[in-house]
Amino acid sequence: MNLWRSAVLAAVVIVAVGALGAVGQPRGVPFPPPTVEARDVAYAGVITLDVDASDVERGIFRVRERIPVAQSGPMTLLYPEWHPGKHAPRGPINLLSGLTIRAGAELLSWRRDPVNVYAFHVDVPAGTSALDLEFQFVTPTQTNQGRIVATREMLNLQWEVVVLYPAGHYASRIRVAPSVKLPAGFRFAAALDGAETSGDTTRFAETSLETLVDSPLFAGMHYRLVDLDPGAARPVRLNVFADRADQLEANESQIAAHRNLVQQAYRLFGSQHYDHYDFLLAVTDRMGGIGLEHHRSSENGVDVGYFTDWDGTASERDLLPHEMTHSWNGKFRRPADLWTPSYETPMRGSLLWVYEGLTQYYGFVLAARSGLWSQEQTRAALAMTAATYQNRVGREWRSVADTTNDPIVSARRPAPWRSWLRNEDYYSEGLLVWLDADTLIREITNGRRSLDDFARAFFGVDDGSWTPSTYTFDDVVAALNGVVAHDWAAFLTQRVYDSGTEPPLAGLMRGGYRLAFKEERTGFQRDAEALGRNADFSYSLGLIFGENGNVTGVQWDGPAFNQGMTVGTQVVAVNGVSYSNESLRRAVTAAKNEAAPIELLLRSGDQYRTVTIDYRGGLRYPHLEREAAAADRLTAILTPRTR
Repeated sequence: MNLWRSAVLAAVVIVAVGALGAVGQPRGVPFPPPTVEARDVAYAGVITLDVDASDVERGIFRVRERIPVAQSGPMTLLYPEWHPGKHAPRGPINLLSGLTIRAGAELLSWRRDPVNVYAFHVDVPAGTSALDLEFQFVTPTQTNQGRIVATREMLNLQWEVVVLYPAGHYASRIRVAPSVKLPAGFRFAAALDGAETSGDTTRFAETSLETLVDSPLFAGMHYRLVDLDPGAARPVRLNVFADRADQLEANESQIAAHRNLVQQAYRLFGSQHYDHYDFLLAVTDRMGGIGLEHHRSSENGVDVGYFTDWDGTASERDLLPHEMTHSWNGKFRRPADLWTPSYETPMRGSLLWVYEGLTQYYGFVLAARSGLWSQEQTRAALAMTAATYQNRVGREWRSVADTTNDPIVSARRPAPWRSWLRNEDYYSEGLLVWLDADTLIREITNGRRSLDDFARAFFGVDDGSWTPSTYTFDDVVAALNGVVAHDWAAFLTQRVYDSGTEPPLAGLMRGGYRLAFKEERTGFQRDAEALGRNADFSYSLGLIFGENGNVTGVQWDGPAFNQGMTVGTQVVAVNGVSYSNESLRRAVTAAKNEAAPIELLLRSGDQYRTVTIDYRGGLRYPHLEREAAAADRLTAILTPRTR
């Protein structure tokens, strides 16, 4: 009897629990319909976009936009999310504010899409011919809010942050008539055509949304225009803006190097895919730095001493060669999965090791060929790059190809263990892969052919065309085989798609040089550290320092790592003496011959501790040394082309 009652009670409990579970089970809400897909259909009418960027004191861009409408009913407006050149969803939607939408005098309500927060839904009343929008883009006022784009002396207007566009159309099929109002006394430069200025307002010719977004504007009080290709049918201009007028003072040899850059690029690619090209260059420590490619222009930010401290700022001088190369590689020829018809379509960066890696390589090469770098400086830069990847322990588990996801995965956020996590290594490890390919072609053909032949055949086609031409991995392999027959698919797969491989230094060796470490820095590295206000002990203690002894990098499994040091720690003292970069260098040198280890007093927040590092290897800085047994192919690569 007791057993029966127990069984009944147990059954009742089970049924009750099951019922409660069914009733109380969380239930989600169905997702709303996705935003209508972009189609290759022209949008009816021309959008008028007026931007008032005159409030540089507060950095507020005020926008008025009129969007024609052909019919009443539901309509979706989009804010650009996926930005070309950034390869990621970086649209600063958080800085769009004050949005109002009107149909004539009627204020309309709008609803942000709960899934796609870049989409705004509005119901267009019957009889409406246009929607009138007003909103503000509030630019960052401190660096922890984002990149500073407006100062009292200059500004950088990127049109994609000040526009809403109708869903359902390719960006190339939406027409826009833009204008901008600038602060009094500001002059501007942009790749846009048909500028007509009245007072402080400039109106540009009607263009496509695609071209508008690809044509940013720099403006400022202190401006210098330099013609880099005098008399050319397709002008190339260097538009320099600076914090102060004296920072514009470039001498003739400096200008000549920039002019050489243009000619060396033409000799490399044999084509031009623009009707004019504008370098937008900000010489500033007030506006945020940038290096961003466009088809007919590029946005570039460099240190205030770019011209006036020419020797001290050498490490920045591959920036313009890199960004100009993108006019061919990235803008005209583009990886197929990075081409998208509109800014709500996700990008995939599987070939960024071509888009950015090959561009990084030719950025170095063109810097040398133009005279922006000497060959000695280029070798020093290559030595620093090679040393990084010889010691990049994250190569054990992560391939170059996987780092092409980093624009989305990490979005350049600070990381605790860069050498283990890796980040966007498709740039510089990609450079070494392409150096390997170049020297291999030269070796196989006894110097008769080179990667330059690939560049001309692959990027130099259809001279004058602006229409993007997409490519795939197979296209790259086929073009390389067109230069010289080789198993290029296996070559690239091993170096890009496999992990745990040997460091990619074969190109240097085949080029006639080997990586070596010495106790003295190259002049290039010394100046680069001074410019960046850092000190690199990566290949000795496994540390990189910013200012005031603050640790900004720790080599995974290096001497400092094994003593528990992390990014964010401050080194207060070295062997009982206040920290300085020089005091640490002296201590590392002295430790080679002394019995005592190096003692560091560390501060983290309000806590202090002392660590000892038993390291005896002395200072180690990367250099390239000539390998006499190999042909000096590197010098041939870096020598200016005469035709």
